[in-house]
Amino acid sequence: MKEHDDRDRRKYRRGDANIVVSYHIQKEDANYDLTQTKNVSQGGMLLTTNRKFEKGTRLDMTMQFPFFDDKIRVVAEVVGSKEVLKDLIYETRLRFYDLKGQWSKKLDNFVKEHLKPKSNE
Repeated sequence: MKEHDDRDRRKYRRGDANIVVSYHIQKEDANYDLTQTKNVSQGGMLLTTNRKFEKGTRLDMTMQFPFFDDKIRVVAEVVGSKEVLKDLIYETRLRFYDLKGQWSKKLDNFVKEHLKPKSNE
């Protein structure tokens, strides 16, 4: 049986990037957690989290990209979350839910011009 290849489903090019992100579950009165991305694309990102999230969970996020003067606020939806280190570290894949207009274009240009493509692409 052939293993499924995520590259077949990707709409946007992904590049390695360590960008600081703060987030919390949408519509919850909770403090923001702080983390870093592992990679990013115009359509979403992979980041490490301290908990597992259910698919479809929406996160309010604030990101400070090195190529934008302002912080970006965006909603992202969890596509998947898997445990990496038992009860401690999880890799969480996110799809941007409302990244539009100039932010989307600038992010795409940055990935194309500055980030090394993932080796499995």
